Amino acid sequence: MHGEKLQVGGGVDRRIGVGGGRLASVERSALRVLTPRELEVFSVLPDGEGNRELARRLGIAERTVKAHLTSITRKLGLRSRVEAALLSAEWADDLRRDPRGLDRP
Repeated sequence: MHGEKLQVGGGVDRRIGVGGGRLASVERSALRVLTPRELEVFSVLPDGEGNRELARRLGIAERTVKAHLTSITRKLGLRSRVEAALLSAEWADDLRRDPRGLDRP
């Protein structure tokens, strides 16, 4: 994606730079604040589907997908769906092994 960079820091810290050099730091332990459904939405973001497709896939309304995405970005201190998708992509393997994302350093 043009203008976005993903940098992996040491330990559990992940930094995402999007446009203008803005960095958001998120620790994996921050996933504890997400509801199980928000975490499910978060984990499928890297697949690149739009809200309508995500809603069909997850069996929920498109409006509900939008609400979950808003909540996810707010709770994790992210500015956009793109940042959430990049972070989710970085953590994809860990999320598959440990869906709550809490057991790994």
